[in-house]
Amino acid sequence: MDRKLDLTVAGYIIHDNKVLLIHHNKLNLWLPVGGHIDSNETPDRALMREIKEEVNLNVEILGNSPVPLIGNTKENLALPFHTNTHSVGDHDHFCSFYLCKPNNPTELKINSELRDFGWFSEDDLNQEHVPLDVKHIAKEAFRIYKKTL
Repeated sequence: MDRKLDLTVAGYIIHDNKVLLIHHNKLNLWLPVGGHIDSNETPDRALMREIKEEVNLNVEILGNSPVPLIGNTKENLALPFHTNTHSVGDHDHFCSFYLCKPNNPTELKINSELRDFGWFSEDDLNQEHVPLDVKHIAKEAFRIYKKTL
């Protein structure tokens, strides 16, 4: 039997050479900010909504498409820097991961879905409580981010 698959997005938000990770209550894991894509919602809008709801940040999603906005195209969406399918217990998530920078980092405030948050340097990612997949995706986010500077 096939497992249920939900479409999700996550943002690796980088500020002052640190990436934001949140401690999720339900999953009891340190993760990037993100969540499910709602019906009739683009991944970009879902990501910006989830980030605003969970940590009160407005972000710029990096990685825009170089293809011109012409013809029947209504909107060009940001390009994820990574995608994967992963288990969240009783079902799976297909997740598109985006590189982001916060426009209002001093206004960060977590909601009740989250236990804690932290800004992690590349070295901080080696802490035992950071899941291996999160660490490796974050290191790729740092690598790409450094190219944009």
